[in-house]
Parts: sequence; structure tokens; C-alpha cells
Amino acid sequence: MLVGGITLDNIQGGVSKACTVGYWMGQPFARHGYMSEALQASVQHAFTVLDLSRVQAGCLPENAPSRALLEKSGFKYEGVAQSYLQIAGRWRNHVLYANLRRDRRGRADGN
Repeated sequence: MLVGGITLDNIQGGVSKACTVGYWMGQPFARHGYMSEALQASVQHAFTVLDLSRVQAGCLPENAPSRALLEKSGFKYEGVAQSYLQIAGRWRNHVLYANLRRDRRGRADGN
């Protein structure tokens, strides 16, 4: 039985150095910390092994558990992408988050 899955997709090198993370969790395993651990390990891998600067994620606005996971894992809200993905034949908006290797958002000290 699969617990869940996580992917780093759309890996871009060059000047972008970014990727998108996607994940899912089987209902019996939700809220046990497994995805939090997997997400933290995946982000660490993206920053250290893949030498990326940015890991992006998107989820449905009403998906409170996913939003909480991203925020708890260091991702910051960046906005809403209109008609971002087609789900069950319907174009759906997604909230977008990003985790930056050197995140300076919210800092006013200039360092």
C-alpha cells in the first residue's frame, strides 16, 4: 500500500534554478507528519543536491491542510493563479507558494 507521493517537477536550470513540488497523501496516513518530513527532505534536496534557488507549490484555495503544510514547511504565499489547472474537466484557481533558498522576504535589515 502506498502512503503517498511527492515529486519535484519542471526543474529549470540556467538563470531560473527553480522547480515545482507536488504531493499527495493517502487518507489513512494523513496528519501523521509523513508529508511534512517528505516535503522538508525534498526541499533540502532541491537546494543542496540540485542547487536550485526556488521551490514552488500550488494548491486549491479551499485545501486548508495543504496550505498549512506549506506554511509550516517554510513556504510563503505569493498569490493566486487564475485557471491554473484543469481538475475533473473544470479549470481551477490555485494559491501559489514558494520556498526560497535565500529568502529575504519580510527582512528590513538589508542583510
